[in-house]
Amino acid sequence: MSRFVDTVVATATGEQGSRRGMTTGEPSTPEHRTWAQVHARATRVAGALVEAGVTPGAAVAVLAGDPAEIAPAVQGAWLAGASTTMLHQPTARTDLAEWAEDTVRVLGMIDSGLVLLGAPFDALSPVLVERGITHHRITDLDADPLTTPVEVPESATALLQLTSGSTAHPKAVRITHGNLWSNMEGMREAVHLDPEVDRMVSWLPLFHDMGMVGFLTLPMLYGVDLVKVTPVDFLGRPVLWPELISRHRGTITAAPNFAYAVVAKRMRGLADGELDLSSLRIALNGAEPIDPEAVRSFTAEGARFGLPPESVLCAYGMAETTLGVTFAPVFTGMAVDVVDADLLEAERRAEPSAEPGARSFALLGPPLPGLEIRVVDDAGTLLGDRRVGRLQVRGEAVTPGYLTVDGPVPTTGPGGWLDTGDQGYLVGEQVVVCGRLKDVIIMGGRNIYPTDVERAATAVDGVRAGNAVAVRLDAGTRRERFAVVVESRFASEEEEVKRLTKAITAKVVDAVGVRPFSVVVLPPGSVPKTPSGKLRRTSAAALVTV
Repeated sequence: MSRFVDTVVATATGEQGSRRGMTTGEPSTPEHRTWAQVHARATRVAGALVEAGVTPGAAVAVLAGDPAEIAPAVQGAWLAGASTTMLHQPTARTDLAEWAEDTVRVLGMIDSGLVLLGAPFDALSPVLVERGITHHRITDLDADPLTTPVEVPESATALLQLTSGSTAHPKAVRITHGNLWSNMEGMREAVHLDPEVDRMVSWLPLFHDMGMVGFLTLPMLYGVDLVKVTPVDFLGRPVLWPELISRHRGTITAAPNFAYAVVAKRMRGLADGELDLSSLRIALNGAEPIDPEAVRSFTAEGARFGLPPESVLCAYGMAETTLGVTFAPVFTGMAVDVVDADLLEAERRAEPSAEPGARSFALLGPPLPGLEIRVVDDAGTLLGDRRVGRLQVRGEAVTPGYLTVDGPVPTTGPGGWLDTGDQGYLVGEQVVVCGRLKDVIIMGGRNIYPTDVERAATAVDGVRAGNAVAVRLDAGTRRERFAVVVESRFASEEEEVKRLTKAITAKVVDAVGVRPFSVVVLPPGSVPKTPSGKLRRTSAAALVTV
């Protein structure tokens, strides 16, 4: 039997389940449901799924945005012995015909014959019917409760997490019940989780691993209070996030780096005393490269509202390990490794330096309990401290494989090691990530990291935070070079574009010593991103005229 499901049920039916739960609907119509109430609803969903013919090992897809509907739906699928997959959600700009074709492709890949549909996507029912996709509205799933969970082994699939790649060529990470349990326990131990004290606050999307695993499944498993809003709520009014932490006395939150940069700017407009962030003990920063300056801006602005700077927890994670890989030590704040830029780029050595032009990287902590990490060169030879190479990880939380349109693909190689696709190094037990291997720009024998270029560009006034992307051009050839694509609200003003182009070029040259081939300034919403908000550097290349 799954330890994960056993614990979910034990938590919900015990004292903790009747005292803790999730609050949704903020800020207009907040509603609190205990984990016992979520579970009671989930048992009826599970009963309806079994009646509908869902069998152990079946893949159930979910398309919904309301956390209040998603929580009992995914738990109900697990109780029925099925796996869950959160489908990519269409936006106002999405071509629904293309989205429907992509969805059919994903459902075929995961071998799913059922979609659970919820708000605000109920109106897509005719689109699914037209494509012959069987679906049920979550609100209609209400049968006699399934009193005993369907037994599945630890090796059974619990979650099929769609990756952030092209929707035309989908790939799903297969997370087993054993993977899920191991990573949950590792994260619980690393953050010293206390269900009696902690309250989690999040706007993260539930179709992304950080939101689904970290800020729905984990609090559901251990019975931690959760305040959950949607990405639309956050993007519409970013200051809502710190407001909820203040109002609910949140102790744990998390977000990608860009969100901390955005909210720091918004907090500048607030008067002293409007917020109280003194309760926060963990503000996890992960899911994309961490910009030390963005973190410092967040802690500086938050200090006026009692934010403890020690609450910042820099982390490294990926769906292939369920969620977490490394966490920095709790309540120690951000630690930065400052290294010689020339040695890093030319010799792939990360030597400490206090000289001008040195590079700064956040220290991301040691591996979570149950995981190991190492650094190797391209030939697979183990590298020592401060030698830059490929990061590899292994352990109980590591997925056994991907599902692709061409069939299953294993993820690990000899010895059970997973190649993360990231380049980095070790400082003792602590991990440093330099960037994605496929994105590193190679010019004149130097490795130039796109994040350095992007940080320089976003430092220019008028460039939208989190919306600058460094693009490789003529990759792998002697003519390799790069361009910078940014978003700005001044994109339609010719003189402003000239100013931005000149300022960005100067900043980039100062940062990496190389002039970009071109700078492209676009209006807000133009830079291509994944459904979870990560920059799509390869797709952005199409925006550059060569």
